[in-house]
Parts: sequence; C-alpha cells; structure tokens
Amino acid sequence: MEGEKWGRRIRAFRKLKGYTQEGFAREIGVSVSLLGEVERGNRNPSEAFLLEVAETLHVSIEELQPPEDK
Repeated sequence: MEGEKWGRRIRAFRKLKGYTQEGFAREIGVSVSLLGEVERGNRNPSEAFLLEVAETLHVSIEELQPPEDK
C-alpha cells in the first residue's frame, strides 16, 4: 500500500512536469518497466530512486511524500 501512494505521487509530478514514462525513465536512469512498477505500486521505491526522482523533477522529497506519511 505504501508503494502505491508513492507511485501515484511520482506519476502525478511526472505528468505535471510534462514527462512521458519513457522520457522520465531515461532521465533518471532506470528502465520503463521499473518506473511503471513503482508508479503502479507493485514495487516500493528505494531511497536512491526517490532522491533521483525529486532532483530530476526539481521538487523536495517532502513534496513527493504522500500526505498521510508526513
């Protein structure tokens, strides 16, 4: 469940910034399938993954963090 919350937030920010899944995966250096798994909540994102996502999207980890986890 926790991974699903992170995944929804990552997907929302990615779309807000205008990235496709393919383009964003390339930017953060992961496969499209890995990004898709995280966004669908099938895989929990690692700390390193979250840091790369936040840096690429120019947001803080706190902004990415699901509201109920803050």
